Amino acid sequence: MKRMWAVDVEGNGATPPEIIELGIVEMDGLRLTGRVKHWQFRPELEITPIVSRIHGITNEDVADAPPFDDVVDDILLWLEEAPIVGHNVRVELESLSKVLPGWKPAAAYDTLKVARRLLPYQEKFGLEPLGEALGLKDAASKAVGGGAAHSAPYDAAMSAILLERLLTPLSVTERDSVLMDADIINVRQGSLL
Repeated sequence: MKRMWAVDVEGNGATPPEIIELGIVEMDGLRLTGRVKHWQFRPELEITPIVSRIHGITNEDVADAPPFDDVVDDILLWLEEAPIVGHNVRVELESLSKVLPGWKPAAAYDTLKVARRLLPYQEKFGLEPLGEALGLKDAASKAVGGGAAHSAPYDAAMSAILLERLLTPLSVTERDSVLMDADIINVRQGSLL
């Protein structure tokens, strides 16, 4: 596997949710490259107070941001059809597929599945508790120039760093097996890394 993007989205709390923040960090194999892209969007429906308390983004924060549709071409240029990585990546895959017509990544690797397989005795599998337990918080913040849990760029970086931490000790054959099981698109190819 060459290049892939760790991805995270934050929503406005509507049903269905609108994306108000997208963060992506580039990976080359299992390593972060330092390339980070971050967008905020003005939703059609206001951000609900309960989700503002979670991710910290308010309606005022995105009042001057473009609507998602105005940035689609830029997002597609960055993502292309490269594989994506995320914690419970189904959320990102479903959210982005709804608003990016025709976009389909080559694979979608779920770090939640990877963590459950490789850390069976861990008590909590949320991204924040895993980052805390494995000592990854500072590295994620440094990778995106600051931030904390529930910020899209930070959570994308945390997913990437978590994947690297969990897969690096494994052989190529073991990595391939873990990634095939974690790919929610079920791409079956030869050596992935």
